Amino acid sequence: MNNKTKAHLALLGVNIFYGAGFTIAKMLMPRLIQPLGFILIRVSIVCLLFWLSYFLGKKYRKRIRKKDWLTLVLGGLFGVAANQMLFFMGLNNTMPIHASLIMMSTPIIITILSLFILRERLRWDKALGLLLGIAGASLLMSAGNEITGRGVNTAWGDFLVFLNAASYAIYLVIIKKVMTRYRPIIVIRWVFFFGFLFVLPFGWQEFTIIQWNLFGWGDWLALAFVVLCITFLAYLWNIYAVKHLTPSIAGAYIYLQPFLAGVISVIFTAETVTWVKIAATILIFTGVYFVNFGIRKKRLTNEQET
Repeated sequence: MNNKTKAHLALLGVNIFYGAGFTIAKMLMPRLIQPLGFILIRVSIVCLLFWLSYFLGKKYRKRIRKKDWLTLVLGGLFGVAANQMLFFMGLNNTMPIHASLIMMSTPIIITILSLFILRERLRWDKALGLLLGIAGASLLMSAGNEITGRGVNTAWGDFLVFLNAASYAIYLVIIKKVMTRYRPIIVIRWVFFFGFLFVLPFGWQEFTIIQWNLFGWGDWLALAFVVLCITFLAYLWNIYAVKHLTPSIAGAYIYLQPFLAGVISVIFTAETVTWVKIAATILIFTGVYFVNFGIRKKRLTNEQET
């Protein structure tokens, strides 16, 4: 199995975790944990886990170049602090599926940033994939109205999730610069270290008021899933994928999240499956295929065979 295949599998795993995370995080927040206190738990524990890699050997202790420190600091700001705080604050004020739909803006932002920063070319097949994904997301958004249309004003939460999507897009683009020079684990541990420093002053107060005695065993499992799967494994696998794939491809996998969030919502909240949602799912998967694999490469292969 080559590195690109592993990278695609890693992205699939990451977005399965994220798809589940929309519902699981809402099980704890704000009932037991406030958004910023939740983020401090995630970032502090995962930062410690990543820094344990420092003791695995010299190859995990590579010296950071001076010109790369700013990128790592910005990675901590946009990829950890702003990304996570904005998302959980937004999720706290909107619905899980609504949040997953707003995240659809991430690939668009990534593509635009990549055109200017990484000078990526936007092929017609990739553009078609983006349009198909957006079309599928739009269909799911119309289905999501039956959840969000219960007199709940989600505008503020949606706006915060959109800002989170923009922050995450910036992170995926700028972190690509250092991924070619260091091991993913080295990059991510510094990103989380700086992210922890940014989160600490915002999350400390909400962390101190958590009443741990109110947690049941299901709450502890949910918290462990958020910390270990949605944060630790998701960031590790995602940064591995960015090392071997373009930011645009990594961002395109976000199209899977509304589908995955919808499936989990059906299981845990008894949401109904409609033909509109099935059609939207097909559009999303087709969009991901075109963005990742395109048509041009397949056509070139056929011409070479003939």
